[in-house]
Amino acid sequence: MEKVDESYKVPNLEKGIAVLEYLSLRSAGETLQDIKSALDISQTTAYRILNTLVRLEYLNFSEDTKRYKLSRKLLTLGFRSLNEHNLLETVLPHLRDLRDQVKETACFGVLGDEKGIFIEQAQGHHTFRFVLSPGKPFELHCSAPGKAIMAYLPKTVRDRYLSYMTFTRYNSRTITSREAYLEELEKVGKLGYAMDNEEELSGVICVGAPIFNYTGYPCGAIWISGPKDRLSKEVVKNTVKVIKEIAGVISNELGFRK
Repeated sequence: MEKVDESYKVPNLEKGIAVLEYLSLRSAGETLQDIKSALDISQTTAYRILNTLVRLEYLNFSEDTKRYKLSRKLLTLGFRSLNEHNLLETVLPHLRDLRDQVKETACFGVLGDEKGIFIEQAQGHHTFRFVLSPGKPFELHCSAPGKAIMAYLPKTVRDRYLSYMTFTRYNSRTITSREAYLEELEKVGKLGYAMDNEEELSGVICVGAPIFNYTGYPCGAIWISGPKDRLSKEVVKNTVKVIKEIAGVISNELGFRK
C-alpha cells in the first residue's frame, strides 16, 4: 500500500470528522464544552467547526439545551454510497401503507458493516407506540429484520456477518448459539418472514420481511413493532400476510423478479 504523505494532511478537516464520529455515538447530543474537552481541541476551533457543520446542515443545534446533534444529512450520503439512494424513496410510501393497515409502527432498515441499521419509520396510530432514531444499530440474532435479511444472504456474506456476532443474551428467549440461529434462519427462509418474539425486550413483538433488489439480493427489510398485548396470534397471522405482500410490492418496484 502506498504510504500516505503526511504533508497533505488537513488538521481542521480531521477535527471536523472527529466531531462527527464523536456525536454519532451520542444520540442526545453534546455541548461545546463537552466536545472540546473530549476531543482535546481549543474552544475557538471547536466553535468554528461546529458552526460550519450547522451551517452546512450536518449538525442541528438546540438553543434550549445548547447541544449539537447529527442531522439526517449524513444518512442521505450513506445511502448514496450504497448505490441504493432510490431505495428509501421507494420504500417510504409503502411503509406508511403498512402502518395504516396494521396500526403499529412500521420500520425500514438495512445491513451495516457488522449489524443492522435502522433507517426510517412510519409511527403507529396508537397512543403508546415505539419510536426509534435513524441510524440506530440493531442486532442480527434477535431482531425480525436481522433474521429476515440474514436468511437470504449468499452464504459467503452471511458467514462474514456471523463471524462478527457474539449472540448477546437479553433474556431466556434470546438465541445464543450459531447452531440455533442457523436453524432459525432456515425456518425464516421457508416461511418468508421473521419474528422477534420478545427475544430482546420482554413484552415487545416484531414481525418483518426482506426486500430484494433487481439482482435478488436482500437489500433491506420492513417490519412492525408493538406490545405483546396488542399482537395476539391472530393479529400476527394477519400482519404477516400484509407485511409479505407489501415487501413483495417494494421488491417488484426495485426490479426483483423470482
